[in-house]
Amino acid sequence: MTDPAYMDIAGILRQLPHRYPMLLVDRVLECEPGKSIRALKNVTYNESFFPGHFPGRPVMPGVMIIEALAQAAGILAFVTAGVLPEDGRRFLFAGIDTARFRRPVEPGDQLILTAHLERAIRGIWRLSTVAYVGEHEAATATIMVAPETKVTPS
Repeated sequence: MTDPAYMDIAGILRQLPHRYPMLLVDRVLECEPGKSIRALKNVTYNESFFPGHFPGRPVMPGVMIIEALAQAAGILAFVTAGVLPEDGRRFLFAGIDTARFRRPVEPGDQLILTAHLERAIRGIWRLSTVAYVGEHEAATATIMVAPETKVTPS
């Protein structure tokens, strides 16, 4: 797949180093390099975290929602930079500010993950992100990603 505006799972697997059970983006619906992304996460009862969170009332953990948003932001970073993980490049989750959770996310929900690039300074990219279920905000956060720096052993 060469069109970054839409990505199926094969395209996502090329853009992200994540694999099951940590891959949390199922499809990229829209991507405008240097600007924004809109992606999809289908939330199913088979997710590895639901048996323990919570028995009888499964709710997607907030940290997993934030991770899904960070992965969408990572795809935007890779597409914008024009690099792939197979090239030896990685973008890492560098920080989070103002995370808010507005409604529970349950099995059967579809999370729409959005990220908008606010700025990129000295290699750190700051993105405003929102996860929606339908038209309702489920979570918001400001996320920072940065290229991985290689540490050489001394």
